[in-house]
Amino acid sequence: MNDKINNKIRRWRFERDEMTQEELATRAGVTRQTIIAIEAGKYAPSLMLAYRIATALGVSLDEVFQYFPEETG
Repeated sequence: MNDKINNKIRRWRFERDEMTQEELATRAGVTRQTIIAIEAGKYAPSLMLAYRIATALGVSLDEVFQYFPEETG
């Protein structure tokens, strides 16, 4: 499968008074390295973690993460 999940974590962090990756990680209950990997698109978070990140940023899940399924045909 070549499904893709894009995120706007960096954009939302900067719209939240330039929230640091460390601050977001603390609010979401993960390490800074996890936030770095997700933000860079190297790791897709679990659904629960995705909700915690969106909540920490004060936005809805679909404002942070976008899912692009593999084209079939």
